[in-house]
Amino acid sequence: MFYKKKKFPVVNDVVICTVKKVLNHSVFVTLDEYDKEGMVHISEVSPGRIRNIRDFVVEDKKIICKVLKVDQEKGHIDLSLRRVNTIQRIKKNEEYKQEIKAERLLEHVGKDLKLDLEKMYKEAGYKILDNYDNLTDCFQDIVNNNVDLTKLDIKDKIAKKIEELVKERIKPPIVLIKGIFKISTKESNGVEIVKNVLNNMINKGVNIVYLGAPKYKVSVEDKDYKRAEIKLKEAVDSSLQLAKKLKAEAEFNRKNA
Repeated sequence: MFYKKKKFPVVNDVVICTVKKVLNHSVFVTLDEYDKEGMVHISEVSPGRIRNIRDFVVEDKKIICKVLKVDQEKGHIDLSLRRVNTIQRIKKNEEYKQEIKAERLLEHVGKDLKLDLEKMYKEAGYKILDNYDNLTDCFQDIVNNNVDLTKLDIKDKIAKKIEELVKERIKPPIVLIKGIFKISTKESNGVEIVKNVLNNMINKGVNIVYLGAPKYKVSVEDKDYKRAEIKLKEAVDSSLQLAKKLKAEAEFNRKNA
């Protein structure tokens, strides 16, 4: 990445590093996002006894570490490899990849405007980073129409080019929320009652999949999480009321995954 953060990371931050030197009892790395150096002691490489540190780390390879201690006066950063769990590692990897893509997009805009990446940062990138933690978050706001780059003191021509390319290249994420809806009745026209209740949800934009009586999987997709939540809640609440009115027993259980 071209852009390097000027400040130091803070304790418990998860950071991308490149291994530069492996010694018998320590590993020296550069922090890719900060252009600073750090050290991983052998005791923080892996749990348990380590016979050969090179079984775990190799020069020029990237590793993901957690920040244990920062001494800004001395410029020392102590890191841990073993304290990063799988979820943190996957999340950090994905965030880093997305930021590289965002920077490449900024570079692409610069080519159209005959500006190199350094000049693009001066004209737009640094101004974005004065308001956002990273380029990715800003570009996501552009996709969702939540930001006007000209209000970040970016020139109209450059702002327009960035916004056009971001909306062309980045698609808004689709949120899926779901749950299990159960309905049963002892009424003679039970089939018709169940159909009426389920159709009430369908008419409100809810997707329904039959799982076997009396269970149905209900879900809502939307680009906005809050909007999806509201849509599902309104559909479920009205359907529960309708079921009660039609003398049917119904309940809804939200699923988080």
